[in-house]
Amino acid sequence: MFRKSNTAAQIDDSALVIQSLGGDRDAFCEIVARYQNLLCSLAYSSVGDIKLSEDIAQESFIEAWKKLDTLREPQKLKAWLCGILRFKVSLFRRKADKDVGKAGLEITDDVNVTDESGDLDSQAIQDQQETLMWRVLNELDETYREPLILFYREQQSVERVAQELDIEVPAAKQRLSRGRKLLKQAMSSFVEDALQKTKPGAAFTLAVYTAISGIAPPAKAAALGVGASKASSVLKLAPFITLLAVLSGFVSAFFGLRAGLDQSRTNNEKHFVIRIVASYMLLAIVYVLGMFGLKHLALESESSAALYSGIAHTLVALFTLSYLLLAYRTPVSLKNLRARERLFNPKAFSDSSNDKKSRETISRIRILGAPLYHFQFGLPEHGEQPAFGWIAGGTEARGLLFAWGGVAIAPVSVGIVSFGVISIGAVGFGLFSLGTVAIGVIAFGASAIGYKAYSSLSSMGWESAVSGGFSWANDAALGAIAFAKNVNNQAAVDISHLDAFSSNYHWALLILAVFVIVPAVLYSHSVRKRFRQTS
Repeated sequence: MFRKSNTAAQIDDSALVIQSLGGDRDAFCEIVARYQNLLCSLAYSSVGDIKLSEDIAQESFIEAWKKLDTLREPQKLKAWLCGILRFKVSLFRRKADKDVGKAGLEITDDVNVTDESGDLDSQAIQDQQETLMWRVLNELDETYREPLILFYREQQSVERVAQELDIEVPAAKQRLSRGRKLLKQAMSSFVEDALQKTKPGAAFTLAVYTAISGIAPPAKAAALGVGASKASSVLKLAPFITLLAVLSGFVSAFFGLRAGLDQSRTNNEKHFVIRIVASYMLLAIVYVLGMFGLKHLALESESSAALYSGIAHTLVALFTLSYLLLAYRTPVSLKNLRARERLFNPKAFSDSSNDKKSRETISRIRILGAPLYHFQFGLPEHGEQPAFGWIAGGTEARGLLFAWGGVAIAPVSVGIVSFGVISIGAVGFGLFSLGTVAIGVIAFGASAIGYKAYSSLSSMGWESAVSGGFSWANDAALGAIAFAKNVNNQAAVDISHLDAFSSNYHWALLILAVFVIVPAVLYSHSVRKRFRQTS
């Protein structure tokens, strides 16, 4: 999705233009977030319709994305964007002049403001408020109207108004003072409050991001040279962290299964482990390619978007069920295979790597009857119980505090399939769940299912769903293909708590990614060391 970070806010316009020319849509959305308030305010000052002004501003940003390679002086980005906007406004006015009706909203003397029950529809009330607000503002000359609108949309900062309009602070103060005096006294407080509430927010940026997601960037990246690549490397960190965290459960599963090759004592066991690894990998590849393909089809055919969304969520369900089935059957099949290999290849199990000390480590310290830690390093065998302790690790692990393994169950669990309060895995179930497919109250992953669901490919949430692809929820959905009562608007942003979530989650994900991958690597290294030294 789009980024919000202190580092990004400090980068100047030229750097963002260079990164955008290289195809970085997130960098362009930083430009949108930086200038959306200015363009929306200027458009509103000209057309007098909040919704229409935002539509014109969005069209201006989309036009800017398409023609970014025509900007000869990136440091003059703001003036260039304002030029595009004013051209769009001019086109709108010429078109409006040809129409019989007026483009802006107007109040008429015969509007009936009450119904039989005495209640007004909330949308009708909002329309009337916006119309009254524009009636007052429209009486002002544009010289005073533009700074006045910006003033209440920029935290009432005179300095910001001067900066946005490229005028001196004293001039901004003078225009604001004169403009406020011209406002009718009876309407001034109403207009000020309404302007604050109509400021474009994260939903505006998301709408532009969604619109440009299917549009190729200007073909000028090659001419930028190595410098552009270096300039964008810092801003690439946030998406990298997100990707690392989303795939961390799968990475840990890979290291765990690779350890199976070192645990194997015969060729049959090695071949079995390879087949299992290949199965997990193939399922993941089919899942990822399928999701990207369905997203492309949905964006190309809006009329069939709901159908493709349904297929995408079905694909997530099939991927989840396949992983659950593999995770359940693998230990059973390994135990049966190990029993047969012991019978027909007894020499393979005659060395010291087959003894109990090599196969597991159990702490002598016990708390409430359970060992402090219990790690199993060999393949599961008949009669062998899962690893159990306050901290547990192995093919199957049950932890009173933490568990890592193929199937892990603990308050904090990490595995191919994991269950816990905090669950991290290729498929994770928990109150807070993170994984390739995350299922929980709060779920974050490549695909997420939960009360609140956040993902890169698909989200299904009871209350809210946020995704770079498919989003489906009861109350609020944000995404390229979204379905809910509130879709890609400010209400959806507020319900999903997108602003608070996006400002902090990258670093939390980095900690979680390290927390997941490090145990997997250490376990794989321990297995390799134990079994190769004794083989």
